[in-house]
Amino acid sequence: MRVSLVFALALLVAGCAAVEPRGTGDLGLVVERASGSLQLVDTTRRVAIGRVPGLGDLSHASIVYSRDGRYGYVFGRDGGLTKVDLLRGSIAQRVLQSGNSIGGAISQDGRLVAVANYKPGGVKIFAADTLELLAEIPATYGNGRRAKVVGLEDAPGNRFVFSLFEAGEIWMADATDPRNPKITKFREIGREPYDALVTPDGRYYLAGLFGEDGLALLDLWYPERGVKRILPGYGRGGKPLPVYKMPHLEGWAIAGRFAYIPAVGHHEVLIVDTETWREAGRIAVAGQPVFVMARPDGRQVWVNFALPDNGVVQVIDTESRTIVATLEPGRVVLHMEFTARGEEVWISARDDNRVTVYDTAALKPVAMISAQSPSGIFFTARAFRIGL
Repeated sequence: MRVSLVFALALLVAGCAAVEPRGTGDLGLVVERASGSLQLVDTTRRVAIGRVPGLGDLSHASIVYSRDGRYGYVFGRDGGLTKVDLLRGSIAQRVLQSGNSIGGAISQDGRLVAVANYKPGGVKIFAADTLELLAEIPATYGNGRRAKVVGLEDAPGNRFVFSLFEAGEIWMADATDPRNPKITKFREIGREPYDALVTPDGRYYLAGLFGEDGLALLDLWYPERGVKRILPGYGRGGKPLPVYKMPHLEGWAIAGRFAYIPAVGHHEVLIVDTETWREAGRIAVAGQPVFVMARPDGRQVWVNFALPDNGVVQVIDTESRTIVATLEPGRVVLHMEFTARGEEVWISARDDNRVTVYDTAALKPVAMISAQSPSGIFFTARAFRIGL
């Protein structure tokens, strides 16, 4: 018996030695929306290293990561919450938690995952390790109606902040006790908040307003001061304009003291002074901006557009506030993601079934990776960012 045990242990050690250990810091996931799959990519070698199928409807999917970068939490449009193991390249756990969801967040300590739901409207909080449901927060307003939840973000202090589209409200959930989150409600913040972000320092929550000009600003250091309106007239202007695709505010670029914001319905990027929250300039661009994203060092801002200009990406130099490059990465550019230190940016072109990797200094492509109708690109560097 003792000899057999020693032999079995020797085989186990030999088997472990044959597996090359690796970290997750340069890994990422590309959403393949048409097939309900994810492509696992290595950003150092600029290659795809695996595919994870079976994730349902990924037409508006987003991903956050565990604090060690091993697991990605995928929020599908069909209400699916899927925990993906990047080292094994497989689904670790999956739950269908609602009828229609629109994104989520992971808490500051990495122990909680929250999901924003359209149907039924509300937020659910899960244990990150087991996906056990810990709490449900119905987005109830008025006479028992349920609002769609948008703009769900994590904030310091294990808080989640989110907006109620139909209700025109912002709610903050303190999840220190995750089974009994403490809810603070801010009412009459503006008509139809449609998306939001938390600034990189974790201080401000900003919600864009589709139903009126301007934005809603909540100072998370001093929530007792309430929500105030900023940038009146920033978006749609004096008359209604056609909006072909709503900009994603989570992609706003904060570069130094200035924010670069997509102007709703206009061919402009707005520059906002984050010390005063007043407009500091405008930059004319090729179309209606969707994502406006800063390189990690803040020197460049990359912009993609709604149709009919969705095959174009423009690069803004933040020092001169001028466009320094107009690129054509492919048909229907849906998303961009910078590597952790910003030397490269990966850009998805859905209708060309590829992801193109650009050198951000040379502004030239250095690699292309085939993918099935790619949309969102999410790297593990997000595990260390606030509000993402």
